[in-house]
Amino acid sequence: MFVAVVIGVFVAIRASLFPLSTDARKVKFDPGPTADDGFKATVGKVNDSFRAEWKNVEWEAPDGAKMKGVEPAPRATDLAVARRLSLALTGTVPSLEEIRQFEAQPDGARLDGWANHLLNDRRFADYFAERLARAYVGTEDGPLIAYRKRRFLAWLSDELHKNTPYSEIVFQMIAAQGLNTDKPAVNFVAAAYDDAKSGPDPEKLAIRVSRAFLGVRLDCAQCHDHFLEPAWKQTHFQGLAAFFGQTKHTVTNINDKGEGEYHFEDRVHGGTHKIDPAVPFLPELLPHGGTRREQLARWVTHKNNTYFARATVNRVWAMMTGRPLLKRIEAQSREEVIDANVPPSLRILADDFAANGHDLKRLILLIASSEAYRLDSAAPFEITDAHEATWAAFPLTRLRPEQVIGSVIQAANVKTIDQKSHVFVRLTRYFNERDFVKRYGDSDDDEFAKAHGTIPQRLLMMNGDLVDGKARDELLNASTQIAMFAPDDGAAVDTAYLTVLTRRPTPKEREYFSAKLAGTSGDARRRVLADLYWVLFNSSEMSWNK
Repeated sequence: MFVAVVIGVFVAIRASLFPLSTDARKVKFDPGPTADDGFKATVGKVNDSFRAEWKNVEWEAPDGAKMKGVEPAPRATDLAVARRLSLALTGTVPSLEEIRQFEAQPDGARLDGWANHLLNDRRFADYFAERLARAYVGTEDGPLIAYRKRRFLAWLSDELHKNTPYSEIVFQMIAAQGLNTDKPAVNFVAAAYDDAKSGPDPEKLAIRVSRAFLGVRLDCAQCHDHFLEPAWKQTHFQGLAAFFGQTKHTVTNINDKGEGEYHFEDRVHGGTHKIDPAVPFLPELLPHGGTRREQLARWVTHKNNTYFARATVNRVWAMMTGRPLLKRIEAQSREEVIDANVPPSLRILADDFAANGHDLKRLILLIASSEAYRLDSAAPFEITDAHEATWAAFPLTRLRPEQVIGSVIQAANVKTIDQKSHVFVRLTRYFNERDFVKRYGDSDDDEFAKAHGTIPQRLLMMNGDLVDGKARDELLNASTQIAMFAPDDGAAVDTAYLTVLTRRPTPKEREYFSAKLAGTSGDARRRVLADLYWVLFNSSEMSWNK
Protein backbone atom coordinates (compact mmCIF):
# COMPACT_ATOMS: atom_id res chain seq x y z
CA MET A 1 0.00 0.00 0.00
CA PHE A 2 2.80 2.40 0.94
CA VAL A 3 4.61 1.72 -2.32
CA ALA A 4 1.40 2.30 -4.28
CA VAL A 5 0.80 5.63 -2.57
CA VAL A 6 4.38 6.79 -3.22
CA ILE A 7 4.13 5.78 -6.89
CA GLY A 8 0.80 7.59 -7.17
CA VAL A 9 2.28 10.77 -5.71
CA PHE A 10 5.27 10.65 -8.05
CA VAL A 11 3.04 10.12 -11.08
CA ALA A 12 0.83 13.02 -10.06
CA ILE A 13 3.80 15.35 -9.55
CA ARG A 14 5.34 14.41 -12.90
CA ALA A 15 2.01 14.85 -14.68
CA SER A 16 1.77 18.40 -13.40
CA LEU A 17 4.96 19.42 -15.20
CA PHE A 18 4.08 18.63 -18.77
CA PRO A 19 0.55 17.48 -19.76
CA LEU A 20 -2.51 19.67 -19.31
CA SER A 21 -4.27 19.79 -15.97
CA THR A 22 -7.36 17.83 -15.06
CA ASP A 23 -10.78 19.07 -16.16
CA ALA A 24 -11.47 20.42 -12.69
CA ARG A 25 -8.49 22.77 -12.94
CA LYS A 26 -8.65 23.73 -16.59
CA VAL A 27 -8.67 27.41 -17.45
CA LYS A 28 -11.75 28.51 -19.36
CA PHE A 29 -10.55 30.59 -22.30
CA ASP A 30 -13.88 32.33 -22.88
CA PRO A 31 -13.36 35.60 -24.80
CA GLY A 32 -16.36 37.15 -23.04
CA PRO A 33 -17.27 40.68 -24.19
CA THR A 34 -14.10 40.97 -26.29
CA ALA A 35 -15.96 39.17 -29.08
CA ASP A 36 -18.75 41.80 -29.23
CA ASP A 37 -18.81 44.23 -32.15
CA GLY A 38 -19.26 47.25 -29.86
CA PHE A 39 -16.25 46.22 -27.81
CA LYS A 40 -14.13 45.74 -30.93
CA ALA A 41 -15.22 49.15 -32.23
CA THR A 42 -14.01 50.86 -29.05
CA VAL A 43 -10.69 49.01 -29.18
CA GLY A 44 -10.35 50.16 -32.79
CA LYS A 45 -10.91 53.79 -31.79
CA VAL A 46 -8.32 53.52 -29.00
CA ASN A 47 -5.80 51.96 -31.39
CA ASP A 48 -6.44 54.65 -34.00
CA SER A 49 -5.86 57.37 -31.39
CA PHE A 50 -2.48 55.92 -30.44
CA ARG A 51 -1.46 55.46 -34.07
CA ALA A 52 -2.29 59.08 -34.77
CA GLU A 53 -0.04 60.12 -31.86
CA TRP A 54 2.80 57.93 -33.13
CA LYS A 55 2.48 59.45 -36.59
CA ASN A 56 2.24 63.09 -35.54
CA VAL A 57 4.44 63.42 -32.44
CA GLU A 58 7.22 65.96 -32.86
CA TRP A 59 10.51 65.42 -31.03
CA GLU A 60 14.16 66.35 -31.06
CA ALA A 61 16.89 63.84 -31.89
CA PRO A 62 20.14 63.73 -29.88
CA ASP A 63 21.89 65.65 -32.67
CA GLY A 64 19.31 68.44 -32.42
CA ALA A 65 17.39 67.50 -35.57
CA LYS A 66 13.64 68.10 -35.51
CA MET A 67 11.76 64.85 -36.03
CA LYS A 68 8.13 63.91 -36.59
CA GLY A 69 6.57 60.54 -35.91
CA VAL A 70 7.91 57.41 -34.23
CA GLU A 71 7.86 53.76 -35.17
CA PRO A 72 6.17 51.71 -32.44
CA ALA A 73 7.97 48.80 -30.85
CA PRO A 74 7.07 45.37 -32.24
CA ARG A 75 4.29 43.37 -30.67
CA ALA A 76 5.29 41.49 -27.53
CA THR A 77 5.05 37.72 -27.42
CA ASP A 78 1.82 36.27 -26.11
CA LEU A 79 3.65 34.88 -23.08
CA ALA A 80 5.05 38.32 -22.25
CA VAL A 81 1.57 39.87 -22.37
CA ALA A 82 0.16 36.97 -20.34
CA ARG A 83 2.80 37.64 -17.67
CA ARG A 84 2.15 41.38 -17.46
CA LEU A 85 -1.60 40.73 -17.28
CA SER A 86 -1.18 38.20 -14.50
CA LEU A 87 1.10 40.53 -12.54
CA ALA A 88 -1.30 43.46 -12.96
CA LEU A 89 -4.49 41.57 -12.14
CA THR A 90 -3.42 38.95 -9.59
CA GLY A 91 -0.04 40.17 -8.31
CA THR A 92 1.89 37.08 -9.44
CA VAL A 93 3.35 35.48 -12.55
CA PRO A 94 1.24 32.72 -14.15
CA SER A 95 1.74 29.22 -12.81
CA LEU A 96 3.28 26.50 -14.94
CA GLU A 97 -0.10 24.80 -14.85
CA GLU A 98 -1.69 27.88 -16.45
CA ILE A 99 1.14 28.38 -18.97
CA ARG A 100 0.74 24.85 -20.31
CA GLN A 101 -2.95 25.46 -20.93
CA PHE A 102 -2.34 28.94 -22.34
CA GLU A 103 0.11 27.63 -24.94
CA ALA A 104 -2.34 24.92 -25.99
CA GLN A 105 -4.84 27.57 -27.17
CA PRO A 106 -4.94 28.79 -30.79
CA ASP A 107 -2.82 31.82 -31.65
CA GLY A 108 -4.77 35.07 -31.90
CA ALA A 109 -7.48 34.05 -29.43
CA ARG A 110 -5.76 33.03 -26.24
CA LEU A 111 -4.93 36.48 -24.86
CA ASP A 112 -8.56 37.63 -24.81
CA GLY A 113 -9.59 34.40 -23.11
CA TRP A 114 -6.69 34.65 -20.67
CA ALA A 115 -7.58 38.22 -19.63
CA ASN A 116 -11.23 37.27 -19.16
CA HIS A 117 -10.20 34.21 -17.14
CA LEU A 118 -8.11 36.33 -14.76
CA LEU A 119 -10.95 38.80 -14.25
CA ASN A 120 -13.29 35.99 -13.21
CA ASP A 121 -10.73 34.47 -10.86
CA ARG A 122 -11.04 35.34 -7.19
CA ARG A 123 -7.35 36.26 -7.14
CA PHE A 124 -8.17 39.34 -9.25
CA ALA A 125 -10.87 40.56 -6.88
CA ASP A 126 -8.66 40.09 -3.82
CA TYR A 127 -5.62 41.75 -5.37
CA PHE A 128 -7.43 44.67 -6.98
CA ALA A 129 -9.32 45.31 -3.74
CA GLU A 130 -6.00 45.69 -1.93
CA ARG A 131 -4.64 48.03 -4.60
CA LEU A 132 -7.75 50.21 -4.83
CA ALA A 133 -8.08 50.45 -1.05
CA ARG A 134 -4.74 52.25 -1.00
CA ALA A 135 -6.34 55.14 -2.85
CA TYR A 136 -9.48 55.05 -0.72
CA VAL A 137 -8.17 54.72 2.84
CA GLY A 138 -4.39 54.35 2.68
CA THR A 139 -2.45 51.40 4.06
CA GLU A 140 -2.65 52.01 7.80
CA ASP A 141 -4.79 49.80 10.02
CA GLY A 142 -6.77 52.86 11.13
CA PRO A 143 -8.51 53.54 14.46
CA LEU A 144 -9.12 50.42 16.51
CA ILE A 145 -12.77 49.24 16.71
CA ALA A 146 -14.02 52.24 14.70
CA TYR A 147 -12.52 50.91 11.46
CA ARG A 148 -12.59 47.27 10.30
CA LYS A 149 -9.99 47.07 7.56
CA ARG A 150 -10.28 43.35 6.79
CA ARG A 151 -14.06 43.56 6.65
CA PHE A 152 -13.81 46.50 4.26
CA LEU A 153 -11.35 44.66 1.99
CA ALA A 154 -13.49 41.50 1.98
CA TRP A 155 -16.56 43.53 1.00
CA LEU A 156 -14.68 45.36 -1.74
CA SER A 157 -13.33 42.07 -3.09
CA ASP A 158 -16.84 40.59 -3.14
CA GLU A 159 -18.18 43.57 -5.10
CA LEU A 160 -15.35 43.38 -7.64
CA HIS A 161 -15.85 39.63 -8.03
CA LYS A 162 -19.56 40.15 -8.74
CA ASN A 163 -18.64 42.99 -11.14
CA THR A 164 -20.92 45.41 -9.32
CA PRO A 165 -20.86 48.68 -11.30
CA TYR A 166 -17.95 50.75 -10.07
CA SER A 167 -20.24 53.75 -9.62
CA GLU A 168 -22.38 51.71 -7.21
CA ILE A 169 -19.32 50.62 -5.20
CA VAL A 170 -18.19 54.24 -4.86
CA PHE A 171 -21.72 55.40 -4.05
CA GLN A 172 -21.92 52.94 -1.16
CA MET A 173 -18.55 54.01 0.22
CA ILE A 174 -19.52 57.68 0.28
CA ALA A 175 -23.18 57.38 1.31
CA ALA A 176 -23.69 54.18 3.32
CA GLN A 177 -24.91 54.23 6.93
CA GLY A 178 -24.89 51.51 9.58
CA LEU A 179 -22.56 49.27 11.57
CA ASN A 180 -19.05 48.82 10.20
CA THR A 181 -19.54 45.05 10.28
CA ASP A 182 -23.05 44.81 8.80
CA LYS A 183 -22.45 47.59 6.23
CA PRO A 184 -18.75 47.22 5.41
CA ALA A 185 -18.85 50.11 2.92
CA VAL A 186 -19.10 52.56 5.85
CA ASN A 187 -15.51 51.74 6.70
CA PHE A 188 -14.48 54.24 4.04
CA VAL A 189 -15.90 56.95 6.30
CA ALA A 190 -14.88 55.18 9.52
CA ALA A 191 -11.24 55.14 8.43
CA ALA A 192 -11.25 58.93 8.70
CA TYR A 193 -12.19 58.87 12.38
CA ASP A 194 -10.44 61.58 14.41
CA ASP A 195 -10.30 61.35 18.21
CA ALA A 196 -10.01 65.12 18.53
CA LYS A 197 -13.24 65.58 16.58
CA SER A 198 -14.97 62.52 18.08
CA GLY A 199 -16.04 61.48 14.62
CA PRO A 200 -15.05 61.32 10.96
CA ASP A 201 -12.79 64.16 9.81
CA PRO A 202 -14.72 65.98 7.02
CA GLU A 203 -11.55 67.48 5.58
CA LYS A 204 -9.78 64.13 5.39
CA LEU A 205 -12.83 62.68 3.63
CA ALA A 206 -12.93 65.59 1.19
CA ILE A 207 -9.29 64.92 0.35
CA ARG A 208 -9.93 61.23 -0.23
CA VAL A 209 -13.04 61.81 -2.34
CA SER A 210 -11.36 64.39 -4.56
CA ARG A 211 -8.19 62.39 -5.02
CA ALA A 212 -9.51 58.82 -5.27
CA PHE A 213 -12.70 59.43 -7.25
CA LEU A 214 -12.19 62.73 -9.10
CA GLY A 215 -8.45 62.60 -9.74
CA VAL A 216 -7.72 66.12 -8.46
CA ARG A 217 -5.83 67.51 -5.47
CA LEU A 218 -8.34 70.01 -4.17
CA ASP A 219 -6.67 69.81 -0.77
CA CYS A 220 -4.12 72.32 -2.06
CA ALA A 221 -6.98 74.79 -1.45
CA GLN A 222 -7.64 73.54 2.07
CA CYS A 223 -6.19 76.55 3.90
CA HIS A 224 -6.17 79.17 1.14
CA ASP A 225 -7.09 79.59 -2.51
CA HIS A 226 -5.13 77.19 -4.73
CA PHE A 227 -1.82 78.84 -5.62
CA LEU A 228 -1.44 76.85 -8.87
CA GLU A 229 -5.02 76.92 -10.07
CA PRO A 230 -7.02 80.18 -9.79
CA ALA A 231 -10.26 78.32 -10.57
CA TRP A 232 -10.03 76.28 -7.35
CA LYS A 233 -10.85 78.30 -4.27
CA GLN A 234 -10.72 77.47 -0.59
CA THR A 235 -14.50 77.53 -0.53
CA HIS A 236 -14.53 74.71 -3.11
CA PHE A 237 -12.59 72.41 -0.83
CA GLN A 238 -14.50 73.41 2.29
CA GLY A 239 -17.81 73.08 0.45
CA LEU A 240 -16.88 69.49 -0.40
CA ALA A 241 -15.96 68.78 3.22
CA ALA A 242 -19.32 70.21 4.34
CA PHE A 243 -21.14 67.23 2.82
CA PHE A 244 -19.76 65.23 5.77
CA GLY A 245 -20.69 67.82 8.40
CA GLN A 246 -23.75 65.90 9.61
CA THR A 247 -22.04 62.50 9.66
CA LYS A 248 -21.81 61.00 13.13
CA HIS A 249 -19.74 58.07 14.39
CA THR A 250 -20.95 56.21 17.47
CA VAL A 251 -18.60 53.37 18.44
CA THR A 252 -19.02 51.19 15.32
CA ASN A 253 -22.02 52.93 13.73
CA ILE A 254 -21.93 55.58 10.97
CA ASN A 255 -25.08 57.66 10.48
CA ASP A 256 -26.39 61.05 9.39
CA LYS A 257 -28.65 62.71 11.93
CA GLY A 258 -29.82 65.46 9.59
CA GLU A 259 -28.57 68.06 12.02
CA GLY A 260 -25.37 69.98 12.66
CA GLU A 261 -23.36 72.12 10.31
CA TYR A 262 -19.80 72.14 9.13
CA HIS A 263 -17.49 74.86 10.39
CA PHE A 264 -13.89 75.35 9.43
CA GLU A 265 -11.13 77.22 11.17
CA ASP A 266 -9.67 80.01 9.03
CA ARG A 267 -5.95 79.67 9.70
CA VAL A 268 -5.09 82.69 7.56
CA HIS A 269 -7.52 85.35 8.75
CA GLY A 270 -8.63 83.74 11.97
CA GLY A 271 -12.08 82.82 13.17
CA THR A 272 -14.44 79.94 12.49
CA HIS A 273 -16.89 80.03 9.60
CA LYS A 274 -19.96 78.00 8.67
CA ILE A 275 -19.83 76.57 5.14
CA ASP A 276 -22.73 75.08 3.20
CA PRO A 277 -22.19 71.95 1.08
CA ALA A 278 -21.18 72.77 -2.50
CA VAL A 279 -19.37 71.02 -5.34
CA PRO A 280 -16.31 72.56 -7.02
CA PHE A 281 -17.50 72.03 -10.60
CA LEU A 282 -20.43 70.69 -12.63
CA PRO A 283 -23.02 71.97 -10.10
CA GLU A 284 -25.83 71.12 -12.52
CA LEU A 285 -25.25 67.42 -11.79
CA LEU A 286 -25.84 67.78 -8.05
CA PRO A 287 -29.21 66.16 -7.18
CA HIS A 288 -31.76 67.22 -4.60
CA GLY A 289 -33.15 65.00 -1.86
CA GLY A 290 -31.55 62.40 0.34
CA THR A 291 -28.81 62.90 2.87
CA ARG A 292 -25.96 65.22 2.06
CA ARG A 293 -23.63 62.28 1.56
CA GLU A 294 -26.10 60.66 -0.81
CA GLN A 295 -26.25 63.86 -2.83
CA LEU A 296 -22.45 63.97 -3.00
CA ALA A 297 -22.25 60.29 -3.94
CA ARG A 298 -24.75 60.72 -6.77
CA TRP A 299 -22.85 63.76 -8.04
CA VAL A 300 -19.47 62.01 -7.93
CA THR A 301 -20.73 58.92 -9.77
CA HIS A 302 -23.03 60.68 -12.24
CA LYS A 303 -22.59 59.30 -15.76
CA ASN A 304 -21.94 62.84 -17.02
CA ASN A 305 -19.26 63.57 -14.42
CA THR A 306 -16.25 63.29 -16.70
CA TYR A 307 -13.88 63.76 -13.78
CA PHE A 308 -15.07 60.48 -12.22
CA ALA A 309 -14.83 58.41 -15.41
CA ARG A 310 -11.48 59.84 -16.47
CA ALA A 311 -9.95 59.51 -13.01
CA THR A 312 -11.00 55.84 -12.92
CA VAL A 313 -9.57 55.11 -16.37
CA ASN A 314 -6.33 56.90 -15.52
CA ARG A 315 -5.92 54.95 -12.27
CA VAL A 316 -6.76 51.56 -13.77
CA TRP A 317 -4.42 52.18 -16.71
CA ALA A 318 -1.64 52.97 -14.21
CA MET A 319 -2.40 49.85 -12.18
CA MET A 320 -2.04 47.76 -15.33
CA THR A 321 1.05 49.42 -16.80
CA GLY A 322 2.78 51.09 -13.86
CA ARG A 323 2.27 54.58 -15.30
CA PRO A 324 -0.84 56.80 -15.75
CA LEU A 325 -2.07 58.09 -19.07
CA LEU A 326 -2.10 61.62 -17.70
CA LYS A 327 0.91 63.42 -16.23
CA ARG A 328 -0.02 62.05 -12.79
CA ILE A 329 -2.79 60.15 -11.03
CA GLU A 330 -4.07 63.21 -9.17
CA ALA A 331 -3.96 66.51 -11.06
CA GLN A 332 -2.57 69.48 -9.16
CA SER A 333 -4.22 72.02 -11.44
CA ARG A 334 -7.31 72.18 -13.60
CA GLU A 335 -5.06 72.74 -16.61
CA GLU A 336 -3.92 69.12 -16.41
CA VAL A 337 -7.42 67.70 -16.90
CA ILE A 338 -8.99 70.01 -19.48
CA ASP A 339 -9.88 68.36 -22.78
CA ALA A 340 -6.94 69.88 -24.61
CA ASN A 341 -4.51 68.05 -22.31
CA VAL A 342 -6.40 64.77 -21.99
CA PRO A 343 -5.16 62.13 -24.48
CA PRO A 344 -7.81 60.98 -26.98
CA SER A 345 -7.32 57.39 -25.80
CA LEU A 346 -8.31 58.36 -22.25
CA ARG A 347 -11.39 60.25 -23.45
CA ILE A 348 -12.50 57.26 -25.58
CA LEU A 349 -12.06 54.80 -22.72
CA ALA A 350 -13.79 57.13 -20.21
CA ASP A 351 -16.76 57.69 -22.55
CA ASP A 352 -17.13 53.92 -23.03
CA PHE A 353 -16.81 53.39 -19.27
CA ALA A 354 -19.65 55.83 -18.54
CA ALA A 355 -21.81 54.60 -21.42
CA ASN A 356 -21.57 50.98 -20.21
CA GLY A 357 -22.63 51.53 -16.63
CA HIS A 358 -19.11 51.98 -15.22
CA ASP A 359 -18.26 48.33 -15.91
CA LEU A 360 -14.77 47.91 -14.43
CA LYS A 361 -14.06 44.50 -15.96
CA ARG A 362 -14.99 45.78 -19.42
CA LEU A 363 -12.62 48.71 -18.94
CA ILE A 364 -9.78 46.37 -17.97
CA LEU A 365 -10.45 44.16 -20.99
CA LEU A 366 -10.42 47.22 -23.28
CA ILE A 367 -7.02 48.25 -21.94
CA ALA A 368 -5.69 44.69 -22.19
CA SER A 369 -6.93 44.43 -25.80
CA SER A 370 -5.36 47.68 -26.96
CA GLU A 371 -2.39 47.67 -29.29
CA ALA A 372 -0.40 49.90 -26.94
CA TYR A 373 -0.77 47.42 -24.08
CA ARG A 374 0.50 44.55 -26.21
CA LEU A 375 3.63 46.25 -27.53
CA ASP A 376 7.08 45.05 -26.51
CA SER A 377 9.14 47.07 -24.05
CA ALA A 378 12.20 46.68 -26.30
CA ALA A 379 12.78 47.26 -29.99
CA PRO A 380 15.54 46.77 -32.60
CA PHE A 381 15.93 50.56 -32.51
CA GLU A 382 16.47 53.07 -29.70
CA ILE A 383 13.47 53.73 -27.46
CA THR A 384 13.29 57.52 -27.12
CA ASP A 385 11.41 59.87 -24.81
CA ALA A 386 8.93 60.33 -27.67
CA HIS A 387 8.21 56.60 -27.62
CA GLU A 388 7.56 56.71 -23.89
CA ALA A 389 5.41 59.84 -24.10
CA THR A 390 3.14 58.34 -26.77
CA TRP A 391 3.06 54.74 -25.49
CA ALA A 392 4.90 53.53 -28.59
CA ALA A 393 6.62 50.97 -26.35
CA PHE A 394 5.34 49.26 -23.23
CA PRO A 395 6.76 51.11 -20.19
CA LEU A 396 9.26 49.31 -18.00
CA THR A 397 8.41 49.75 -14.34
CA ARG A 398 9.58 47.97 -11.22
CA LEU A 399 7.31 45.38 -9.69
CA ARG A 400 5.63 46.23 -6.44
CA PRO A 401 6.88 44.35 -3.34
CA GLU A 402 3.84 42.07 -3.18
CA GLN A 403 4.28 41.27 -6.88
CA VAL A 404 7.91 40.29 -6.32
CA ILE A 405 7.22 37.92 -3.45
CA GLY A 406 3.93 36.73 -4.95
CA SER A 407 5.84 35.70 -8.07
CA VAL A 408 8.56 33.97 -6.05
CA ILE A 409 5.98 31.98 -4.10
CA GLN A 410 4.00 31.04 -7.20
CA ALA A 411 7.11 30.10 -9.20
CA ALA A 412 8.11 27.71 -6.43
CA ASN A 413 4.90 25.76 -7.16
CA VAL A 414 3.92 24.14 -10.42
CA LYS A 415 0.23 24.29 -9.49
CA THR A 416 -1.73 27.51 -9.36
CA ILE A 417 -2.03 28.98 -5.86
CA ASP A 418 -5.61 30.19 -5.80
CA GLN A 419 -8.88 29.81 -3.92
CA LYS A 420 -8.85 26.08 -4.72
CA SER A 421 -5.52 25.56 -2.97
CA HIS A 422 -5.37 24.01 0.47
CA VAL A 423 -5.96 26.49 3.26
CA PHE A 424 -2.46 25.77 4.61
CA VAL A 425 -0.92 26.79 1.27
CA ARG A 426 -2.91 30.02 1.21
CA LEU A 427 -2.12 30.90 4.81
CA THR A 428 1.57 30.22 4.25
CA ARG A 429 1.55 32.53 1.27
CA TYR A 430 -0.27 35.25 3.24
CA PHE A 431 2.22 35.25 6.12
CA ASN A 432 5.25 34.92 3.84
CA GLU A 433 4.08 37.83 1.72
CA ARG A 434 3.30 40.03 4.72
CA ASP A 435 6.72 39.41 6.25
CA PHE A 436 8.58 40.00 2.99
CA VAL A 437 6.76 43.26 2.16
CA LYS A 438 7.45 44.58 5.65
CA ARG A 439 11.16 43.92 5.25
CA TYR A 440 11.37 44.89 1.56
CA GLY A 441 9.71 48.27 2.13
CA ASP A 442 6.43 49.59 0.77
CA SER A 443 5.94 53.36 0.67
CA ASP A 444 2.40 54.37 -0.23
CA ASP A 445 3.18 58.07 -0.74
CA ASP A 446 2.93 57.66 -4.51
CA GLU A 447 2.71 54.08 -5.67
CA PHE A 448 3.16 55.11 -9.31
CA ALA A 449 6.29 57.20 -8.80
CA LYS A 450 9.42 55.87 -10.47
CA ALA A 451 10.98 53.40 -8.05
CA HIS A 452 14.65 52.47 -7.77
CA GLY A 453 15.89 49.27 -6.21
CA THR A 454 17.84 49.64 -3.00
CA ILE A 455 20.82 47.71 -1.65
CA PRO A 456 18.81 46.29 1.29
CA GLN A 457 16.16 45.07 -1.18
CA ARG A 458 18.77 43.30 -3.30
CA LEU A 459 20.37 41.77 -0.21
CA LEU A 460 16.96 40.53 0.94
CA MET A 461 16.42 38.83 -2.43
CA MET A 462 19.94 37.36 -2.53
CA ASN A 463 20.38 36.36 1.10
CA GLY A 464 16.88 36.23 2.57
CA ASP A 465 15.69 32.90 3.95
CA LEU A 466 12.32 33.14 2.19
CA VAL A 467 13.64 33.51 -1.36
CA ASP A 468 16.41 31.01 -0.71
CA GLY A 469 13.89 28.56 0.72
CA LYS A 470 11.67 28.79 -2.37
CA ALA A 471 14.65 27.96 -4.59
CA ARG A 472 16.08 25.22 -2.35
CA ASP A 473 15.82 21.56 -3.32
CA GLU A 474 12.95 20.57 -1.04
CA LEU A 475 10.54 17.80 -2.03
CA LEU A 476 7.50 19.89 -2.92
CA ASN A 477 9.34 22.84 -4.48
CA ALA A 478 9.12 23.24 -8.24
CA SER A 479 12.90 23.11 -8.66
CA THR A 480 13.00 19.62 -7.13
CA GLN A 481 10.07 18.38 -9.18
CA ILE A 482 11.68 19.66 -12.38
CA ALA A 483 14.99 18.01 -11.47
CA MET A 484 13.25 14.69 -10.84
CA PHE A 485 10.80 14.52 -13.73
CA ALA A 486 12.01 16.64 -16.67
CA PRO A 487 12.78 14.17 -19.52
CA ASP A 488 16.12 15.80 -20.38
CA ASP A 489 18.41 18.70 -19.49
CA GLY A 490 16.97 21.09 -22.08
CA ALA A 491 13.40 20.45 -20.94
CA ALA A 492 14.44 21.10 -17.33
CA VAL A 493 15.94 24.48 -18.23
CA ASP A 494 12.91 25.37 -20.37
CA THR A 495 10.51 24.49 -17.56
CA ALA A 496 12.44 26.52 -14.97
CA TYR A 497 12.44 29.60 -17.19
CA LEU A 498 8.75 29.24 -17.95
CA THR A 499 7.88 28.88 -14.27
CA VAL A 500 9.93 31.85 -13.05
CA LEU A 501 10.09 34.29 -15.99
CA THR A 502 7.15 33.10 -18.15
CA ARG A 503 9.38 32.66 -21.17
CA ARG A 504 11.69 30.09 -22.67
CA PRO A 505 15.45 30.59 -22.43
CA THR A 506 17.40 31.95 -25.35
CA PRO A 507 19.51 29.35 -27.18
CA LYS A 508 22.59 30.65 -25.36
CA GLU A 509 20.91 30.45 -21.94
CA ARG A 510 19.61 26.97 -22.68
CA GLU A 511 23.00 25.74 -23.79
CA TYR A 512 24.78 27.19 -20.76
CA PHE A 513 22.46 25.79 -18.09
CA SER A 514 21.99 22.47 -19.88
CA ALA A 515 25.77 22.02 -19.68
CA LYS A 516 25.58 22.58 -15.91
CA LEU A 517 22.98 19.79 -15.65
CA ALA A 518 24.74 17.38 -18.00
CA GLY A 519 25.60 14.09 -16.33
CA THR A 520 24.03 14.98 -12.99
CA SER A 521 21.51 12.94 -11.06
CA GLY A 522 19.98 12.69 -7.61
CA ASP A 523 20.99 15.31 -5.05
CA ALA A 524 23.56 16.90 -7.37
CA ARG A 525 20.93 17.48 -10.06
CA ARG A 526 18.49 18.94 -7.54
CA ARG A 527 21.15 21.33 -6.28
CA VAL A 528 21.87 22.56 -9.82
CA LEU A 529 18.16 23.23 -10.43
CA ALA A 530 17.92 25.00 -7.06
CA ASP A 531 20.88 27.18 -8.05
CA LEU A 532 19.23 27.95 -11.39
CA TYR A 533 16.04 28.98 -9.58
CA TRP A 534 18.05 31.25 -7.26
CA VAL A 535 19.73 32.89 -10.28
CA LEU A 536 16.39 33.49 -12.00
CA PHE A 537 14.81 34.86 -8.81
CA ASN A 538 17.65 37.36 -8.54
CA SER A 539 17.81 38.32 -12.20
CA SER A 540 16.90 41.92 -13.06
CA GLU A 541 14.18 40.59 -15.37
CA MET A 542 12.35 39.13 -12.38
CA SER A 543 11.90 42.60 -10.86
CA TRP A 544 10.30 44.34 -13.87
CA ASN A 545 6.93 44.23 -15.59
CA LYS A 546 8.26 43.75 -19.14
